[in-house]
Order: sequence, then structure tokens, then C-alpha cells
Amino acid sequence: MTRTRPLTLVLFAVLGGAAGWLYELILDTNGEMPWVPSLALGLVLLVIAIINIGLAIPIRRAVRDRTRPRVDPFHATRVVVLAKASAISGSLMAGAGVGVLVFLLTRPVMPATSQVGVTIASTVGAVLLFVAGLVAEYLCSVPPDDEDNNEPPTATVRPH
Repeated sequence: MTRTRPLTLVLFAVLGGAAGWLYELILDTNGEMPWVPSLALGLVLLVIAIINIGLAIPIRRAVRDRTRPRVDPFHATRVVVLAKASAISGSLMAGAGVGVLVFLLTRPVMPATSQVGVTIASTVGAVLLFVAGLVAEYLCSVPPDDEDNNEPPTATVRPH
């Protein structure tokens, strides 16, 4: 499995930012109150980030230390997929949080401090999820073989 590309993460962040800002604009145009994420969202994202790292560390230890028992490859694959999904969703949600924050701070009437604080908390939780996903993805990578077989294979030509 290839690592998550930075361009993919940037695109998801920009898409999330545009979606968050546009959603707030639509709510404001219709005369409704702005949507503000709850504090629980930031806390749940933080817990998911901690779980990501907690699942990746035993895999890293088993890969680095050859004396430990082997890791189930299906379990390792699931952890890597969770890490990749966390990085992408964290990027998307961080972008959305920044979009909501930009909308709230650029309004003619300043929002309540609690609205800005909760939006910042959820954005920080999303950024932590994003970073934890990338770290967990790195922890699950397999190091190159240490064998002396580092020479490229040579082609042999057999006569007909």
C-alpha cells in the first residue's frame, strides 16, 4: 500500500474548507443561525487519534524487533487502512473547521467567544487526527530487508 500523498491531503483540506464556508454562507443567506461544531466533536477526534497511535505502536515494535511474534497481516492492513482514512478525514474536517472559522471571523457582527472557541477546539481535534493518521501510517511501514543481497539482479544470456 502506498503512503498518503500530500497533494491528496491538501485537496481534501481545501474541499473541506470550501464546503464549511459555503454551508455557513447558505445558512446565513437563509437567515438561520450559523452551525458551530460541538466540543464533543473535538474530543472524539482526539480519542480516535490516540486509538490510531495505540494500534500502530505494537505493529511497529513487532516489525522492528525480530524476536517478537509475527503480526497478523490482516490486522496490520486494517490498522494501515484506519490510519490512511484518519489522515484523509482529519484533513477534510480540519479544512471544514477552518472554513467555518473564517466565515465566523469575517462576519460584520462578531460571533460569541464560545462559538469561536468550540470551532477552534474541533479544528485542533481534526488536525490531531490528521497527524495521528500520518504517524500511524509511518509506524506501520515495513523497513527494507537487511540482507546482503543489495546488488541488482544480473541478466544471463543462454545460447540457443
